[in-house]
Amino acid sequence: MAAYRADEEYDYLFKVTKSTIGVEFATRTIHVDGKLIKAQIWDAAGQDRYRAITSAYYKGYVGALIIYDLSRHITFENTTKWL
Repeated sequence: MAAYRADEEYDYLFKVTKSTIGVEFATRTIHVDGKLIKAQIWDAAGQDRYRAITSAYYKGYVGALIIYDLSRHITFENTTKWL
């Protein structure tokens, strides 16, 4: 699969330092190996109090990336809650 680097318009999700409330969303249509792919980035709030809200967004998904803070081991331990 061809590598894809998000441009600054869609890179903002990775630069946000405040906690997400609910869901942040970005979409982009990209060409990968001659095919048109609609890529979506959903930044769901990681706090337990938002779990009921954010779980509704996962219905029908094809894949997911679970991101955690390398400097805080507990965030890695909590990744299993999202599987």
